[in-house]
Amino acid sequence: MALESSPQAPAPVRQIANAISGWVDRLGAVWVEGQIAQVNRRPGMATVFMTLRDTIADISVPVTCSRVMFDSLNPPLVEGASVVMHAKPSYYANRGTLSLQAREIRMVGLGELLARLERRRQLLAAEGLFAAERKRRLPFLPGRVGLVTAPNSAAERDVLENAKRRWPAVSFEVAYAAMQGPRSATEVIEALERLDRDETVEVIVIARGGGSVEDLLPFSDEALIRAVHRARTPVVSAIGHEPDTPLLDLVADVRASTPTDAAKLVVPDVLDEQRQVLAARDRVRAAMTGWLAREQAGLDALRSRPALADPRTLLDARAEEVRQLRDRARRTVGHQLDRSADDIAHQRARARALSPLATLQRGYAVLQDEAGHVLTSVAGLVPGREISVRVADGRVHATTRQVEPADTPPTDTPRIDTPAPDTAATDHSDEEHHD
Repeated sequence: MALESSPQAPAPVRQIANAISGWVDRLGAVWVEGQIAQVNRRPGMATVFMTLRDTIADISVPVTCSRVMFDSLNPPLVEGASVVMHAKPSYYANRGTLSLQAREIRMVGLGELLARLERRRQLLAAEGLFAAERKRRLPFLPGRVGLVTAPNSAAERDVLENAKRRWPAVSFEVAYAAMQGPRSATEVIEALERLDRDETVEVIVIARGGGSVEDLLPFSDEALIRAVHRARTPVVSAIGHEPDTPLLDLVADVRASTPTDAAKLVVPDVLDEQRQVLAARDRVRAAMTGWLAREQAGLDALRSRPALADPRTLLDARAEEVRQLRDRARRTVGHQLDRSADDIAHQRARARALSPLATLQRGYAVLQDEAGHVLTSVAGLVPGREISVRVADGRVHATTRQVEPADTPPTDTPRIDTPAPDTAATDHSDEEHHD
């Protein structure tokens, strides 16, 4: 019902706002198509705010949805995506704004295509086709390069001209295939497999110029992705421009942003390599010169030492030491011989002093019977008994004529006085007693 109001009885703002809110609430949920122009995810809020714009007219309407529903979308919803959503109009009376509360969001057109590609990417990634550890390194200077591209295309000219400009001796094996259309994926697979069977080809480049998402769709074909993964030869993907990312870029061993960049990645720059060789040669020459200078300085230092300047210096010093040691040894041995001779003389003198022969030389004599026993007493001697007398220089044989004992017994050994014999026999033995 229309509100009754007049200049005399105007309706308040709240009444009008509540009336509008009631009218909008009576509208049911509708399906609406548009393009996401803006996405605003505020931290800590369970609601995501978006702007849905008409694809033809310059008209837009705010849209809200729950964070749970927004995060569950696969692929994620981004700005610029075309969608169809089931939403209910809602009027916020406090601010007087109209918005749509999204209950379901679906991708359409390009958005649906991107969603299918994203699901395919996730499945292939789960199989490990995009794993970094399976990527192969490109050869530093390939002998022959394989190129898969469209005949007489700008991509072919970019790759060939830039590669030959960088390395004039590079050789190419070109395999032509359709780079757009329904047969593009099949022809690219056949060209790839043909080059992969050629043992002279060391790296393969798949090149195409830029285009729309639909034009580049063959390079996200699952069969082509698996064929590149099976290839034994390293593959370089040079599809489109920098923003274009078909699935071929993910499975290829190296991704080039453009065909020109692919030529730079495949072969080195001859001028740059020459500069590096010259720089390396200079570094080696400088290192060798420095090493030789250090070694020469070491040799000069060794040569300047006295031992090497005149080797006879050490020999003369050692010869003088040998002479001094020899003289010291001779003096030491001489002193030891002198001391030993003195010791022998002293021992000889002591032995001679203790010898009975020395006593005999002082005038004493030793009296012995026939058996050679020394007689120390007159007891047992009778006249007419044969005795011998030992003096210093010989022996006297005599016969006892008379035995006269002493009046007083001597305190020491009895002394026997024997007269000189009439006849004496000299003993020819010359015995000496030694200690």
